[in-house]
Parts: sequence; structure tokens; C-alpha cells
Amino acid sequence: MKHDFYVMSELQSIREAFAEASSFLDKSGCNEPQRSSQLLLEHVLGLSGAAYYMALADPFPAALKAAWEAGVNRRAAGEPVQYIIGEQEFYGRAFEVTPDVLIPRPETELLVEAILKYGAELWPDGLVPAAAGDARGARPLTAVDIGAGSGAISVTLAAEAPAWRVCAGDISPGALAVAGRNAQWHGAAVDLRLGDLLEPFAGMETDILVSNPPYIPGGDIAGLQREVRDHEPRTALDGGDDGLDPYRRMMDQLPLLPAAPRLVGFELGQGQAGQVAALLRAAGHWNEIVTIDDLAGIPRHVLGIAR
Repeated sequence: MKHDFYVMSELQSIREAFAEASSFLDKSGCNEPQRSSQLLLEHVLGLSGAAYYMALADPFPAALKAAWEAGVNRRAAGEPVQYIIGEQEFYGRAFEVTPDVLIPRPETELLVEAILKYGAELWPDGLVPAAAGDARGARPLTAVDIGAGSGAISVTLAAEAPAWRVCAGDISPGALAVAGRNAQWHGAAVDLRLGDLLEPFAGMETDILVSNPPYIPGGDIAGLQREVRDHEPRTALDGGDDGLDPYRRMMDQLPLLPAAPRLVGFELGQGQAGQVAALLRAAGHWNEIVTIDDLAGIPRHVLGIAR
């Protein structure tokens, strides 16, 4: 969609600048124009929370006019606001995001919550008891996140369950660099590995496998919102012809691990829950299959649990 170029009117309060930009972004076809305007304003002004609301009546700082106009125009052209400001909140923490990574979605917080809940049920002290005859004794529980992206899942697990050993893999060096910075930012210990799905973890005892892999059927990508289609990394979106390739391949790669993980959790696309649950059942390692709906009531996560 063609859009005009945003130039801010003269002599405005911060509140007027917000209203003007919201209206401009709405006319440009942006989703959530008011939310975008507020996030951009907070970023440009360096304010958030109460300080932002208290500043609304103040005059807009003339020195920040160019940065503000540039941000609004990038958003109007379809660039996601998270890439413009360089961050997105996830599970109460700010995560750096760049065009190398998928922007973390609120529904993925429900997957993290479920992994933490079932992980605590299966291993109450975060330790895996030694097998009979194994002299090494108990070891820390190991959780592996496949498709690390920004590190939203792995960094959150490491921060929320510090007794766990958390590892994450991604096929993109750029994504791993972002995940590494986010782990450092939050003081979370995450073992990051470059490679395809389970391959970097071959031979590693893995208790929990969690993944939000690419699950959009290749033919559907052209019809996505322009924010996603034109700006988010295609390798993080395209799940092959039916969107299920990564799940099938992860099931095929399970023999790379010494034993199947007792807890597996996958995020998936609309209408895929039945097929992913069937893949887990067919693998035969998990005696309990749980499906979790997102906030819109769409089945969004499938978990396999070996009790």
C-alpha cells in the first residue's frame, strides 16, 4: 500500500504527536496504530510507564523530531515496531530483537509456562536420578530448545529454573548472536549451538525438548500480514508444504539422542494440533499427550509426557 510521508506538525505536545502519528499509521494500514505510536514515542523519548504518561502534556522536544518522523515512517512502510525499537517484552523481560529473529509472541509464554509446570512435576528438585548401577549419581535436568531465535524460550527457562541445564540450537548464526546477547543481558546460562534441529545435540542426554519451529505452509507465506511476510526471517516461518516438516524431522532425529526426552513441548499453527499430536503418539515415547489453547482459544501447543 502506498503511503504519504509523515512530517510532524509544528508546536505540538507529546500527546498531540501521539494522536497525529496514530491517525497516520491507521491510514497507512498498520495494525495496532496506537500501540505502535506509544512504543515508538517511549523509545524516542527514552521514557516508559508513569514517566511517559506524566510527560504527555509537555511540548514535544524539537531535537527528537527527526528521529520520531523516521520511526513513524518506517512503521508506516510496514516494518514491525519491535525491529524499529530493537526489543520486545516476553515473560516480563525485555528481549533484543533484530531482523535475524522472529519477534517473540505472547502465546509462546504459555508454552514456557507449561514446560516449567510439567518439568517441576517430573523433576521436583531439578535433578535426574541416576539409572540403576550408574555410579555418577543424580545430574541436573537438561532442557533443549530447538530454533532458539531471540532466546525467548531458552533464556526464560534458564532464568526461571536456574537449577536446570538449558541448551538451545539454531541454524542461523545471526539468531544465535542475538540469543547470546539476551542470555548475557539477563544473566542466564544457556549453552548455544549452531546447527539443524537436533543435530548439534547428538549424543547428549536430553530430558526436555521444546521448540517453536517454522510451521507456516510455504504456500501461505505470500498471504501473511506484510509485517511478517516482508520483515521476519523466512527460515523462521516456512515449515514446508504443509508446515509440518520440522516436527517430522525432529521425530526422525530422536535416535541421535541417547534416549527420548520425557517431556516434549511444541508450538504449532492453527489447525495443526491433531497432526502434531498424532506424530507424538506414533513415536510411542510419551504416554500422555496434552494440548494447550492460546488466549484466542486456538489449540497452539502440544506436549508429550512420559510419566
